[in-house]
Amino acid sequence: MRTPCTPGETSAPLRRCALPPLLRYPTADELGARAAALVARHPRDARLRRVGVSRAGSPLWLLEVGHGSRQALVVAGPHANEPVGGATALRVAERALADPRLTEGADTTWNLLLCLDPDGLRRNEPWLTGPRTLGHHFRNFFRPGFLEQPEWLPDGADAAALPETRALLAVQDELRPFLQCSLHGVDIGGGFVELTRDLPGLDRRVAGIAARLGVPRELGAYDALYWPGLGPAVYRIPPPRRRDLAAAITEAAVESTWFHPHRHGTVTAVVEAPMWGVTAVADGSPAADAEAVLRSASHALRRDTLLLAGLTGRVRPHLAGVPDAARLLAPVDDYLLVCPGLADAWDPDCGNDSSHPLPPMTTARLTAVRLAGLRLVLRTAGLLHQLVTRAGRDPAGALPGLERLIDARCADCRDGFGARWIAVSRQAEYQARVVLAAFELAVRAPFRSGEPGWGTGTAVPMHRE
Repeated sequence: MRTPCTPGETSAPLRRCALPPLLRYPTADELGARAAALVARHPRDARLRRVGVSRAGSPLWLLEVGHGSRQALVVAGPHANEPVGGATALRVAERALADPRLTEGADTTWNLLLCLDPDGLRRNEPWLTGPRTLGHHFRNFFRPGFLEQPEWLPDGADAAALPETRALLAVQDELRPFLQCSLHGVDIGGGFVELTRDLPGLDRRVAGIAARLGVPRELGAYDALYWPGLGPAVYRIPPPRRRDLAAAITEAAVESTWFHPHRHGTVTAVVEAPMWGVTAVADGSPAADAEAVLRSASHALRRDTLLLAGLTGRVRPHLAGVPDAARLLAPVDDYLLVCPGLADAWDPDCGNDSSHPLPPMTTARLTAVRLAGLRLVLRTAGLLHQLVTRAGRDPAGALPGLERLIDARCADCRDGFGARWIAVSRQAEYQARVVLAAFELAVRAPFRSGEPGWGTGTAVPMHRE
């Protein structure tokens, strides 16, 4: 006799219908192939269709499971350096094929966009298979500049420039989903969820899932540092406002595809899963000597930013003919632009921004701030490292300094914060269970369009502030 299970938990039917488990991050090509294999096994209940193409001509695949009248949309791979979402999307598809309560029982069709930025995912393939070290990861890291990230709508939906963005907007307007889950990854930290509307009880579900799987919860996530909390590790994404960019450099600083389907009554859940876990992000106790730690973090960020800016200036004149130099330089310039302002915002000696003071510093929040600084430095240094190595020579003599900086900041994460690798299968399982928990709650609490606090006007474009 089969043991009963709640929706989303492993059961005997799931084991019969599932493909061999993914023990590493899938590439863009592997995502399409595994989805096609699922459709071949379940031709009556699963379909695969192309909903667009990337800038480089890669297909954007939408895997559909079920025949219900209500639509759930899952968007994987919106950030090029966050590949766990593809594995999660396949896992959710397998759950839905195995458990009719997720489809027929809820009158739902699951629509899983397997990778929104396949071009960017391909640029990250050198680190996807390992070794699982921070140094290897950041030396091969790629994430496009702010204006090339497909969930952003810096000039509003009507002016969406990227074909990936236009494809997602078309899917959203076609489906009018009651739930959209955007799957993201945290390189160093913990798991958390950001919502455009409240799903009461989700924080308790996340707590249970995280505890069972040994994933730390981010109780002071840096992305949501200035946002209202809906419960531990669950945050409310505020509607776009002019000053949100100054408060926290996040996608919600401008109009986004997170909010675009809001008019249809959609609730969007941004589900973050960590690659390297840090225990301290789950410590909600008051931080000891917070001002001294903030002062140290801001000074360190300024120091490293000055070093990186100098190295960038030395490297830039020697990049003629280097493949993808402009695409790699764009995020470098973005990071160098925002880092000084962030350092000032953290520094108690600068008085912070009086209109956006830092919230009370718990250990979790203070850890998130410090990790944010390390993350920005490592990303910038890693992209510069790629530019120099792709050039095949180092006339500016920048490589030794970049090597030392990357090694030192990786050691800070590993030894200072105890960052530990979380297996890909565990990352995907955590994210899939959170998606299914959000689904259960959204099914029970449908929303109506026109909720107070959200207007139809276009937000101030980020790059014009």
